[in-house]
Amino acid sequence: MAATGAERAPGGFRTHLAALAGAQKPSLNTAAYARLVNRPAGRVAAAAAHTIGAIPNQVTALSATLSAAGLAVLALVEPRWWTGVVVAVLLAAGYALDAADGQLARLRGERSRAGEWLDHTIDCFKTASLHLAVLVSWYRFGPATDGWLLVPLGFEIVAVVTYFGLILMPTLRPAPPESSGSPAAVHENPLRKWALLPMDYGAQCWMFVLLGFGVIFQAVYVLVFVCNAAALAVALRKWWRELRALDASPPVSS
Repeated sequence: MAATGAERAPGGFRTHLAALAGAQKPSLNTAAYARLVNRPAGRVAAAAAHTIGAIPNQVTALSATLSAAGLAVLALVEPRWWTGVVVAVLLAAGYALDAADGQLARLRGERSRAGEWLDHTIDCFKTASLHLAVLVSWYRFGPATDGWLLVPLGFEIVAVVTYFGLILMPTLRPAPPESSGSPAAVHENPLRKWALLPMDYGAQCWMFVLLGFGVIFQAVYVLVFVCNAAALAVALRKWWRELRALDASPPVSS
């Protein structure tokens, strides 16, 4: 990637936004929040960044900064109604910019292995830190019983294993034929994108609006944890069966 982002890109904001809208990735197997909120927000941020001459790594760094700030407030500041709003906004803004850096790279006509590595590494830090921040908050400020600390610990395990599986599985699957094209989303169950909401990081960001409301936040957090644990169990079974079937299939002759 270029070292600086000082030069303004040719064209205006609306031109860049239209170009990104025309190159939108397929949304199959993507939760409703990512489809309807985060990707469009990232598209706007990417167009704005391109207009002022920013580069993808700068957007990635800003995304990481906002997410880290949200996690710090979550872990270190006693929960109040306003802290929940601050945490939710910072985490959601960081997530929106996480969707913007790749779109900005597409606008600039760049593909960078270093940039992709940086993006995924920050995603990993974010995934591994969110529920640890909840754990620290609950340890310092409540709930009253220590047994509650097992919930963010369990959520941490589920989140990390899920992220690992989602990153690993594409490397184990055979490459699709070049002529296969992109999967058609028309056959997707229309309820699927809504069923995936509890597993979407962006939707999870907004549950922290309830952070200052004690047992209400705890109940929502536990419910989201149970949904994610159940989804991971289903995914692990599916991935295992898929890989066993690939192992049993005859090798493709070149």
